[in-house]
Amino acid sequence: MTISAFMEKHFRHFNARETLAAAKSYKNFVDNEHGTMMVSLAGAMSTAEIGVSLAEMIRRGKVHAISCTAANLEEDLFNLFAHDEYKVIDNWRALSVQDEVDLRDAGFNRVTDTCIPETVMKHMQSRLVKYWAKAASEGRSYFPYEYMFMLLDDPELKPLYKIPAEHSWMIAAKEAGIPVFSPGIEDSTLGNMFTARVMDGTVSSHHALKSGTHQLERLAHWYREFSQDRGVGFFQIGGGIAGDFAICVVPLLIQDCDEPNTRRWAYFAQISDAETSYGGYSGAVPNEKITWNKLTPDSPKFMIHSDASIVAPLIFAYVLGQ
Repeated sequence: MTISAFMEKHFRHFNARETLAAAKSYKNFVDNEHGTMMVSLAGAMSTAEIGVSLAEMIRRGKVHAISCTAANLEEDLFNLFAHDEYKVIDNWRALSVQDEVDLRDAGFNRVTDTCIPETVMKHMQSRLVKYWAKAASEGRSYFPYEYMFMLLDDPELKPLYKIPAEHSWMIAAKEAGIPVFSPGIEDSTLGNMFTARVMDGTVSSHHALKSGTHQLERLAHWYREFSQDRGVGFFQIGGGIAGDFAICVVPLLIQDCDEPNTRRWAYFAQISDAETSYGGYSGAVPNEKITWNKLTPDSPKFMIHSDASIVAPLIFAYVLGQ
């Protein structure tokens, strides 16, 4: 039985039914309506190896742009270069404070059951700082993902890959030529390192790294272009800045750029483990986005209350017809 057939047979009620409905609507949107899809990544989805399924979605033309936390941007490459050095902990809920101290002292940073070695972070910094310093000295600036693509263009690094290249969503994004927006890069390991290198003078200016407002402007131009003759959908994994930054481009155009005829997002689905809440973004129900000019009353809307590391690969498999 295929994954799609399994979901059709068993996913009948509650979050399972919502998952199948979101998957069916996503597939119809990109295959039959020829819609453009933005995917946002919050949490630690790259460390959860979402690239195994997301990269294939990008290659098959089912994803056309990414908005992600800077942590997801860098962690896809951390996994690419150091997967075999990661430590996976089966009984992570039983770790003591001393166990955590021991992991720290051994040079590991823990994300739930997965520990990322600090060595790969320092290795990437040693490579990136050359690009940062050169750009700053020449008065140039680049988007965060462009620096990552520079790394991926380095032929010296290809022999160092520890996973199949087809499991890296960043490699897939680069090869497909899709944009990757990463607001709030200072809230990441490499963002911290970049700031430290400016502080110690290794990089002469913060301007080597394009700001969040630069990225939002580029996103606005991207949305204008792709929403001219088709709908643009939004598939949100988690909540936070990756989702809210990207989805706000529509009210920006409608209200702040005085372009009232801008299309609202034509599809919306979110996978979140946040409780439905009042005043919170991650737990806000989709209908709340209507008053903010993000969605129309008729936009397909789905809210799946579950673990994205389980649900997202299933939806992607369904969209791919697997």
